[in-house]
Amino acid sequence: MKKTLVFGASLKPNRYSNLAIHRLVDSGVETLAYGLREGEVSGVNISNNLHKISDIHTITLYINPKRQEEYYNSIISLAPKRVIFNPGTENLEFYKLLENSGIEVDIACTLVLLGTGQY
Repeated sequence: MKKTLVFGASLKPNRYSNLAIHRLVDSGVETLAYGLREGEVSGVNISNNLHKISDIHTITLYINPKRQEEYYNSIISLAPKRVIFNPGTENLEFYKLLENSGIEVDIACTLVLLGTGQY
């Protein structure tokens, strides 16, 4: 499966990023998580240090477009094959930067993709 980084991971169980971690793990996807607060969700450690993360196929975003700006270079430097923009994270400026770097942009919901077998 596609090694996935949940970017904007939350320890709060009512957050979609938290639910995505659970569903990715349940689907057998190797899952990493990055967030502001360290902790653990469904056996996945949430790191607050991107330098510890490598070899990512997919990044699934859970941060709003304004907050994404400070991470543009960091996300591109991780060289994922694709970035999923979940609802509320859509960002035309970032799409262009990613595509210019040869990274696929997927405007979708990770939970729906997993639920319909399209992940």
